[in-house]
Amino acid sequence: MKLFVGLGNPGDKYARNRHNVGFMAVERIAAAHGFSPWRRKFQGEVAEGTIAGERVLLLKPMTYMNESGRSVGEAARFLKIDLADIVVFHDELDLQPGKVRVKTGGGNAGHNGLKSITAHVGNDYVRVRIGIGHPGSKDAVVPYVLNDFAKADYEWLDPLLDAIASAAAHLASGDLDRFQNDVARAQQGGAAPMREARATEPTARPAEERRPPHSAGERMAKRTTALAENLKRWFEGRSKS
Repeated sequence: MKLFVGLGNPGDKYARNRHNVGFMAVERIAAAHGFSPWRRKFQGEVAEGTIAGERVLLLKPMTYMNESGRSVGEAARFLKIDLADIVVFHDELDLQPGKVRVKTGGGNAGHNGLKSITAHVGNDYVRVRIGIGHPGSKDAVVPYVLNDFAKADYEWLDPLLDAIASAAAHLASGDLDRFQNDVARAQQGGAAPMREARATEPTARPAEERRPPHSAGERMAKRTTALAENLKRWFEGRSKS
């Protein structure tokens, strides 16, 4: 079993905050893959389902960001989930908005949610780092992450969340590189040329365009017509003589 954890703060007040993009990611995965309704468990909200044949538990800790590890630790211990099978989705200041990077272990870059998880379960879990950009100064970080995404941000945020949900099968199977590559390709519009080609191609060509230019039937018809013309000219010549 895999444990996919989205980080954020509970309540409507924080629902659209940049800091809650981890919640948004697992919610999009749940919707895309037909998971069970969310219910309270492990000091959080959970939804269960299957992705690529792998059982997955989605978890949104309701302990507030700084205590996320309490919820993750309880779930991991109860379900006996190894660190390598824990995937945490979180906001990343050090990545440009819309960029996604995946790593296992490493530093927590001052992220209090990651610090708490590391304190409760260890450090070598998988992190899906979702770029939100940096406000430019350290003093501006807290109000920046605790403010809602701007309206214009949804032009990249919604497609990104869809790409994460679509590629989640690779996370479930442990193919982290494939997940990252598929999300990046979707962000670059890798599939767009094919869609455009289909959109501009006529839905049905005229029948004369679909037939081979010189089919056997056409060749026979031409020969028959030529023979008839020759016979007509011969009889006309005989009648005149």
